[in-house]
Amino acid sequence: MKANPTRAALILIDMENGFVEPEGGHCIRFAKSTVPACVRAVETAREKGIPVFFVKRIYRADGSDVELTRYAGWVAGNRACGPASTGPNSAQAPEGLRPQPGDYTIIKPRWSAFFQTELDLILRRLGIRTVILAGTTTPNCVRTTCYDAIALEYNTVVLTDCCSSQTEEIQRVNLEDMGRAGAILMDSAAFTAFGPDTVPDTSAAIRAAMAGEAIAPEPFTQGPDGVFWPDLW
Repeated sequence: MKANPTRAALILIDMENGFVEPEGGHCIRFAKSTVPACVRAVETAREKGIPVFFVKRIYRADGSDVELTRYAGWVAGNRACGPASTGPNSAQAPEGLRPQPGDYTIIKPRWSAFFQTELDLILRRLGIRTVILAGTTTPNCVRTTCYDAIALEYNTVVLTDCCSSQTEEIQRVNLEDMGRAGAILMDSAAFTAFGPDTVPDTSAAIRAAMAGEAIAPEPFTQGPDGVFWPDLW
């Protein structure tokens, strides 16, 4: 396993044909346009030794695990991301976004990548402190994963051009809300320069402060990019 000095992991959510292709039953309007940026992010992560997690949705053939809000569509004939679905309705990922040896695949039953999955266990076993989120859709699966990651005290990054929504306005306001909640927003170009010191380990700093090893930080301040960063010491 390649060394990972960043202690980060890239989590790519629901980038599969049923969500990405225009003919897919769960198509997200802007998802396909983000594929090139997502591919660059995955390649960057592998080059840096950052583990890549492909988080997918694959429904059972009988629909017994389909969300309440999607079940009517399932019964009506939309079998997107089912085990027997093919073509644009399948759970197959676009070219360049498929797992390679050393990558991880997580099947999630609901929006968040952490909900009733082994993701948190594996991240902690790997010593991960920062999660970098990409995929679709921004207001649902990316956002719920973001909030769960923050609640679990991971430093959380969202790659803004690697996630997608049905409209530009939905994309904008959800990114802003995640930023207000404590996520760090950056694009895939900035991610190419990602290193061990790019993201402050806020949780570790708080633990150190509580142990009397450092002076408590000043309140968060807004940086030139509009993101609120903690004044760490």
